Amino acid sequence: MTPILYLVHRLPFPPDKGDRIRAFHILQFLAKQGPVHLATLADEPSSVAEARAGLSRYCEKLAIIPLPRTRRLRMIGSLAIGRTASEGAFDCPALRAVLRSWSQETHYRVCLVSASSLVPYLQMPELRGVPAIVDLVDVDSQKWLDYAAISRPPHSWLYRLEGRRLRRLEADLPTWTRAVTLVSEAEANLFRKSAGPGREGEAPAEPGSMAREDPRPPGRIQVIINGVDLDYFRPTGETDETGCLFVGALDYLPNVEGISWFCREVWPGILRRHPEAKITVVGRQPTAAVRRLAHLPGVEVIGQVPDVRPYYAQATIVVAPLRLARGVQNKLLEALAMGKALVASSATLAGLKAQPGVHLLRADSPAEWQTAISQLLEDRSLREQLGAAGRQYVEDNHRWDQCLEPLRQLLLMRDSI
Repeated sequence: MTPILYLVHRLPFPPDKGDRIRAFHILQFLAKQGPVHLATLADEPSSVAEARAGLSRYCEKLAIIPLPRTRRLRMIGSLAIGRTASEGAFDCPALRAVLRSWSQETHYRVCLVSASSLVPYLQMPELRGVPAIVDLVDVDSQKWLDYAAISRPPHSWLYRLEGRRLRRLEADLPTWTRAVTLVSEAEANLFRKSAGPGREGEAPAEPGSMAREDPRPPGRIQVIINGVDLDYFRPTGETDETGCLFVGALDYLPNVEGISWFCREVWPGILRRHPEAKITVVGRQPTAAVRRLAHLPGVEVIGQVPDVRPYYAQATIVVAPLRLARGVQNKLLEALAMGKALVASSATLAGLKAQPGVHLLRADSPAEWQTAISQLLEDRSLREQLGAAGRQYVEDNHRWDQCLEPLRQLLLMRDSI
């Protein structure tokens, strides 16, 4: 069977954070459809030997390529020539060399890339004839524009520039790819709106842009939602509940902003009603701003842990107070799969079909958060009711094989010529 080429912008092992989780489960799914050649970039220290062992069982060929140390210079250079910093950040001559070598030996039936930052590789002469699927996951251009709205110069200027250039790149994709995939119907609708010709923030195509002179019809926009490993994340029956829990990458701006706001604006009101309450903050690479939260009463910052499940199991309530959020938050799916009572902001729920009041509670203002958390702290039966309903929701809607079935259909498509 003709192999599938899968290009991933960050090493998808261990599958312990958002983009790694999705890419790893997509890899497992692709391996069931035929031979897979995986080329992945590595942008942070990790055990390559462990990753190779974890990934090779799903790959006929595997290349793990460290990003060059000139990454920052490449980002600046990319901006200077009118492209995005994201494209420069993942520009790697060694990856290009691998793709040239593989393409000389193999004709691929499709090439799937894990992010818009890898789109330039699809423009290599060796891959121009290969049908392309771009897994945007989220509308990244909107993320950068959101960052610009809450930041001050000069960061806001750079974020806005990145957002506008990414929007131009995104808008071009349906004109020449087989498909663009996104993680939720909300993200797909945003992409349809923002990528249409003449939309606000979009610039016309320029010489050297990604457009191809290709007679194929415009590509599809396809929703492929995230799943959750229901065997790994499951209720434990733990009764020694310890308080509230937040889980997330603690160097990621929306998480940093959200938990900082929560601890400073919401948590003092919780303590006035429940002086013994505690919130535990768990996640990789906490920034200085997150570490300072540990000085606040009732706040414990743990940082990175080898396994988040014991913290979920012991939590009375899991909170997701993000005010900036794109797509589907894996932290919500994990909490629901563990059967925990969850309180989440409207922004984090946009990509889910979970119903507030049935599967979880929703809160946005400090008063709403304080009311919801107090209600759950005082009512065990409500916590158990929401936990059971949340577990049933993910069993019904977020099994990985079920979620990835639309991808199988895309792989089977034939492009009209």
